[in-house]
Amino acid sequence: MGIKSFQGSRRMQQEIETSPIQVKDYMTTNLITFKPNQSVEEVIDSLIKNRISGGPVVNENNELIGIISEGDCIKQISESRYYNMPLSNSSVEKHMAINVETIDGNMNVFDAASKFLDSKRRRFPIVENGKLIGQISQKDILKAALKLKGHNWK
Repeated sequence: MGIKSFQGSRRMQQEIETSPIQVKDYMTTNLITFKPNQSVEEVIDSLIKNRISGGPVVNENNELIGIISEGDCIKQISESRYYNMPLSNSSVEKHMAINVETIDGNMNVFDAASKFLDSKRRRFPIVENGKLIGQISQKDILKAALKLKGHNWK
């Protein structure tokens, strides 16, 4: 009589996909963007209505020229009160951040997570061939991590 295993037959374990999970797989492409000639007041209204904390500023060719955030708007509110200047006279291009750091859509999401930690930024635009094609936020990275839970993270 041979010894029988109580474990039963084992199936070949399927190889877990180890290809990098890229930023472009999780970026937002339906973006709320702003124009340089828009008023800060319009931006504030849009940020509140859309429950976002900022957004890219693009020119007429959809080329990224800056980013405007809640902080930029708050700074303008503070300055307008200090200098007794109406908020409606202030344009986005005067208050946006122009040295915008972008991220490559082909970057692994875990490398992007490190980039978020190093930079203390809340969002990174993704530009391809000079055009804005998307944006990745810290929340998008969290969503990617939850979706990939249990995968082999290489």
